[in-house]
Amino acid sequence: MRLAIGLEYDGTRFMGWQRQPHPVPTVQACVEAALADVANHPVEVTCAGRTDAGVHANGQVVHFDTQAQRTERGWLLGVNSNLPEDVAVRWLREVPEDFHARFRARARHYRYTIVNRETRPALTRRRATWVHASLELEAMQTGARHLLGEHDFSAFRAVECQARSPVRTVQRLEVRRVGERVIVDVVADGFLHHMVRNIAGALIAIGAQKHPADWTRTLLQGRDRRLGGVTAPPQGLCLVAVLYPSAYGIPVPEDAMFGDLSANL
Repeated sequence: MRLAIGLEYDGTRFMGWQRQPHPVPTVQACVEAALADVANHPVEVTCAGRTDAGVHANGQVVHFDTQAQRTERGWLLGVNSNLPEDVAVRWLREVPEDFHARFRARARHYRYTIVNRETRPALTRRRATWVHASLELEAMQTGARHLLGEHDFSAFRAVECQARSPVRTVQRLEVRRVGERVIVDVVADGFLHHMVRNIAGALIAIGAQKHPADWTRTLLQGRDRRLGGVTAPPQGLCLVAVLYPSAYGIPVPEDAMFGDLSANL
């Protein structure tokens, strides 16, 4: 039997999603241990997107296989009772054997949150990045528009990125201000290592008037990460949602910004 679960977690204390060969806290190891305790056998999970150290998730999707017979309520209560307070299962359901959390995903939505004010934040310090310089929203929005569509994102991926191709399609990229927060929402068919944080870093530089609004277009054309500026800190980044074909019945969080994309699945 194959099961899918929806996870939310605060990534502050974790060294990323992926289990490590040495004993460091990771979300994967934590989730597998909790599931194994309920299933009464070892469990290996596969996620939709491997988040980095310090990055959060509201709509991470994971699948695993099991022979254990439990009710949905039994799984939810049992696993959550074995998870630490900064990780929680939101939902669980049985899925067809061909479901794959990573390879069946059609789009992913990440959100980068910036607190833009003169004084540093206390309450949101672990969930947002602080930028004290005033950010020009219109310039950031113009810079974001250059990144829409299918492009070679070599200038926006980490040097150690292992993806075979740097080409990705950004389906939606919106920058908005909500009070003292500047929020960057990115929806794409897939992401390269550090891609969203590098996009956020470039847009912050544009907003702070360190570069013109068309700098993002110049970076795309140059395809050189060394010219791409600073990678934005991890704490501002959150995996909001993952979109799958409707036949799988995977829930989508209310604040996901897939729009018309879901109508085609």
